[in-house]
Amino acid sequence: MLFLVDGYNVTKSDPATRDLSLEAQRAGLIARLRSRGQDLLGSGSVVVFFDGDVAQASQQSDTYPVTVEFSRGQSADDAIVRVAARSPREQVCLVTSDHGLADRARAHLGARLEVRPREVLFESARRRSPRKRAGGEIAGEAGTPPGANRITEDLKKIWLSEDEE
Repeated sequence: MLFLVDGYNVTKSDPATRDLSLEAQRAGLIARLRSRGQDLLGSGSVVVFFDGDVAQASQQSDTYPVTVEFSRGQSADDAIVRVAARSPREQVCLVTSDHGLADRARAHLGARLEVRPREVLFESARRRSPRKRAGGEIAGEAGTPPGANRITEDLKKIWLSEDEE
C-alpha cells in the first residue's frame, strides 16, 4: 500500500508537535513514521508532503520506507493529488483530515483510495489492531511481556494485605 501523508495537517493539530517550529514539527513526524510507521499505518511505503521549498527534498530509511516531499511552488494538496493520480493501480491510503483534499483524491482514485484521519499519526496514537485472546476478547495487555499480569496480581495481593493490617 502507498501511504500519502498530509504532513502539516498532522503536525499542526498534534498536541505533541503543534507548538514547535515547522522544522521541529517535520522532524518529529518523520522520526515517528520511521520508528512506528508500520505499527501506526501497516505495511507499505510512505510519502509525507509539506508545503514549501526546503533543501532536504527526500529522506529514506532502511527500517520503514519514508520519503519526504516539499511542494515547491504548488500547494502540498496539489502535490498529493498529482502523486495519487499517477499511482498505477496501487491501493492508496491518504492520511488527512482535510475533507476537500480527500474529495479531490477520491475523484482520481475512487475505490482505490482509503482515507484515514490525521489522529492515527498523533504521538499519542496506539497500535490499531491489538492482539486477541483465544476466546476472541481484545487483550488489554497487548504488548506487555508474558507473565506481567500474574506479577501485577501478586503485587496487588501483597499491597492489599499490607493495607488491611
